[in-house]
Amino acid sequence: MTPQKIIIDTDPGIDDAMAIFFALNSPELELIGLTTIFGNGFTDLTTTNALRLLEIAERPDIPVAVGAAQPVADRFDEPGSVVHGDDGQGNVHLPPPTAKPVDQNAAAFIIEQVMRAPREVTLVPIGPLTNIALALHLEPRIATAVREVVIMGGNALVPGNITPAAEANIFHDPEAADTVFGTSWPVTMVGLDVTQKTVMSSEQLGKLAQSTTATAQHLSAIIPFYQDFTLKANKFHGIYLHDPTTLAYLVAKDAFQTLQRPVRVETQGFSRGKTWIANDQTNKWSTAWQNRPPVNVCIGVNGPQISDLILERLM
Repeated sequence: MTPQKIIIDTDPGIDDAMAIFFALNSPELELIGLTTIFGNGFTDLTTTNALRLLEIAERPDIPVAVGAAQPVADRFDEPGSVVHGDDGQGNVHLPPPTAKPVDQNAAAFIIEQVMRAPREVTLVPIGPLTNIALALHLEPRIATAVREVVIMGGNALVPGNITPAAEANIFHDPEAADTVFGTSWPVTMVGLDVTQKTVMSSEQLGKLAQSTTATAQHLSAIIPFYQDFTLKANKFHGIYLHDPTTLAYLVAKDAFQTLQRPVRVETQGFSRGKTWIANDQTNKWSTAWQNRPPVNVCIGVNGPQISDLILERLM
């Protein structure tokens, strides 16, 4: 089977590192590039981390393109250091990478790769959706040229995690998110409805620590910071597998339950960043969802199956 070409748009990030390594260890996937975005850190830091993670994985040949530093209609000034550390990698403070990003910015890189191989490239944004919205603005034809877009973000039927209303990635650029969800292209939302049902236990993390691969050893060094935050915030000893679950969706779709609904993103007030799904597929209940395309919204998952798959690929 020919591997599926993917671009991961990312803000590494501890669980981003898990997602990137998962992709590199999955024969079903061909990682053709990383594009960087703010979120778990400012974009200069997440770019450094993306380059360094590829070096740890001995894949410096994979290009990294620098993305937007700010949302399309707001300012970003609250990186997720409390969750991921000041360095975005659990405060292990890695040496600087030797590789450099490519000359193209993220939006231009996405456009070039998608238009070069129509219907072959899947975009996997696991941070705020700014780069994806910018690419759409610059070249609307990517909507018909992309294979699919699989997003880590949003919350359909469960509360948010950065506010009671919103999931963090969508909250950081809701205007961009509403553009992405409102475009007629094949979009899947892998949000908190499933990522908070997919956890890696302390026992599983112990198994990961026994692996001697460079990638597993790096993860074992950085995950304790993330695990400590999870214990304080959520009162359990494992970790949520937000970003790697999104990559796992690409290779194990049968483990997920989905429904087709148009999605709107709230851009105002205390519900800013909330992803609202329509009541039904006909959109008959509100004009706000009329003429919006259906989104493939993940609402259920076989959590143990996916966490076991992720552990297997990361060992």
